[in-house]
Amino acid sequence: MDLSDLITADAIIPALKVNSKKQVIQELAAKAASITGLPERDIFDTLLQRERLGSTGVGHGIAIPHGKPVSLNRLIGVFARLERPIDFDALDDQPVDLVFLLLAPEGAGADHLKALARIARQLRDPGIAAKLRASTDASAIFALLTQSSASNAA
Repeated sequence: MDLSDLITADAIIPALKVNSKKQVIQELAAKAASITGLPERDIFDTLLQRERLGSTGVGHGIAIPHGKPVSLNRLIGVFARLERPIDFDALDDQPVDLVFLLLAPEGAGADHLKALARIARQLRDPGIAAKLRASTDASAIFALLTQSSASNAA
């Protein structure tokens, strides 16, 4: 599974200005709602419920909030590079500045897990993460996320 299967160029937020974890989730839910046509509140509530189970801040400045909203028919990704790092209750207690939202259909068990693994591998690559942090151009970020996933295919 390539990230190009999950994300489109219009799902990139290159310099998101936020002050809190809740605000990040709200902004990503709004972007996901505009892409999917699902109600923003449903996406937001789904993400908050998942976050209550444990932070999706995976360390190294990366968070991968995810959830399975009702009536979604395919995997959807939204990526945001935060203008400044924020506290996300990450596993390593480091602030987060790269956030990849993943939404999956309710029945997407294995595909959901494969997508999460692919996203984590991609963002944890130090070279890719550094380039993502250095870029404020949505098309360049999209190219980084999708090109390197093709060359890193597992």
